Formats: sequence, structure tokens, C-alpha cells
Amino acid sequence: MQPILEVRDLSTYYHTPRGPVKAVDEVSFTLHPGQRFGLIGESGSGKSTIALSLLRLIRPPGQIESGSVRLDGVDLLSLSDEEMRQKRLADIALVSQGAMNSLNPVTRVRSLMEDGFRNHEIELSSEESEQRIAALLGRVGLPPTVANLYPHQLSGGMKQRVCIAIAISLGPKVIIADEPTSALDVVVQRRVMQTLRRVQEDIGSAVILIGHDMGLMAQFADHVGVMYAGKLVEEGPVRQIFAQPQHPYTQLLMDSLPSLDSRDMSGGVAGQPPNLLAPPPGCVFHPRCPYAFDRCRVDVPKLQMAAPHHRAACHLLDEKEKIAA
Repeated sequence: MQPILEVRDLSTYYHTPRGPVKAVDEVSFTLHPGQRFGLIGESGSGKSTIALSLLRLIRPPGQIESGSVRLDGVDLLSLSDEEMRQKRLADIALVSQGAMNSLNPVTRVRSLMEDGFRNHEIELSSEESEQRIAALLGRVGLPPTVANLYPHQLSGGMKQRVCIAIAISLGPKVIIADEPTSALDVVVQRRVMQTLRRVQEDIGSAVILIGHDMGLMAQFADHVGVMYAGKLVEEGPVRQIFAQPQHPYTQLLMDSLPSLDSRDMSGGVAGQPPNLLAPPPGCVFHPRCPYAFDRCRVDVPKLQMAAPHHRAACHLLDEKEKIAA
């Protein structure tokens, strides 16, 4: 099966008077039709910057430095601004973090949805527009009357489902969901994620889910990428990642999950993420890694196969190979 999205060596920096902040540093991954790909990591690891880079929404002082983003064979980074504008929503759509910040508070839901049609030159009569909006709201479990309301009249979960309805309104090939359940209680989180999964399966889109909730990833994603300090440090099938994590950072993230079998809350990642203005040499994780050795402080590890369809960037994999040999 051909991938719908191919990201190769994507680098995005934020330029400051003190130097560039390497928010995304040579990240590569592929996304297949219908796949649910999760990007996980601590705050500041580069997840949201990847989302904005894929959509070409990076603003100064941020800049996409290099790489390629091929959506169905078309490199999005080579398109003009107008060509990219036409791609957004039609081929690649965003469900952003914080629905209230992405919905105009003084515009009714109907007008917000009609904006997408108009901007992509889809001409509909009033009756056709009414029917289409009602159908989209129905797909996300909302009554047609929501179209007449303002965002501030909706609950948090309803606002997020309106965002999902807008994102799927033109049947995109890829949906990027950037922490879509932040600031929602667990019951509403579940409903929102069930809605996202249902509509994704209905229209056959692939989804990139960005977040830091390992439990949420386990329930939704079928493939996971782990980000640390702007780099993709591990990637593989979600069951394999959770059963046999190959990177120490992923292992520590797993250890931080609460367990019904133990009351010990001492697990987690010690220390603080590095300063991306001056990242440590070698492996960026080595100052926090309990298994670091001399090579980790000098050489940057490359993503390599740890198991079928499972990659990790860790020098320990080389040591395991030497022992096995």
C-alpha cells in the first residue's frame, strides 16, 4: 500500500537573537491511508511544530529549514501560498488544541462551516448548504440546531465536535488532531475520541493524533512515534511500543503510567528537557538517561530497526547486537 503522507528529514527552527531553536530536527515518518498515527512526548518536544509545519502554518520567527512533505505524491513545501491554501481543509485538515481559540466567538457555527465551502469555491444553494451542515453536525453527534448557535453557547465537548465537523467538511485525506481533548474531563474526552474515530473511519482519512497521554494513544492509535527534544526517537506499532519499548525515554514514559497493581508513584523521567538553543552533544537524552555510556555523550544515534516495522534511535541497540553476535 502506498503511503498517503511521506515526511522526510523535516527540520523547523525558531530563529532568536541567541541563535536557532531546533524545534523539529530531521524528522521522518510515513502515514498510510486509514492509519491512526500518534505523536507523543513531553511539552516542548516538537509535536505541535510538526503539525504546523505539515500545514505550512509556521510563522516568523519560525521557519521550515529543510525536508519534504509529500501528500499523495505532492510536495506541500514546494507549493505556492495560494496552492497550499487550497490544500488545507480539502486534503489536509486540523483539529486544533483549544476549540474556543480556533472558533470565532462572534460568528455562528453555520457561518464558520460555510466559510470553508466559500474559500474552496464550492457553490451551494441555501437549502443544499443547510442540508450539508446538518449532515456534518449529525456525523459528530450534534443536532442541526447547533448551526444557529455561537461557540460560547456550547460546552467544551460540543465545541470540539464542531471543530471535527469543520475538519471533515471537505473529506480530507489526512486529519491532524493536536491534543483535541486538552482541558476536557475524562468522560467528554472519551466521547470526543470516539467521534473522531468514527468519522475518520466513515470518510477513510488517516489521522495524526498529537498528545502526551499514553493511555489515550493506546486506545486510539495503531502506530506511535515518540518525540524528544525535536527528534523522533522511536516509532512502531502501538502494541509493540507498549509491550517492548526500545528507547529508554519511551521506557520511562511507560513507567510513569499509574498501575492498579502498585501504589508506587516514583516512576517517570528524572530531570528537565534540554535547552534547544544549546542541546547536549551526542544523544540529546543522555543527561537524563539511566543507561547512558561514553558513546552517548559524543555520537548522535540514528533511527534503526529494532524489530519488524519498529525503529529506535539508541546506541544500546548496537550493544545488544554485539552481545548477540
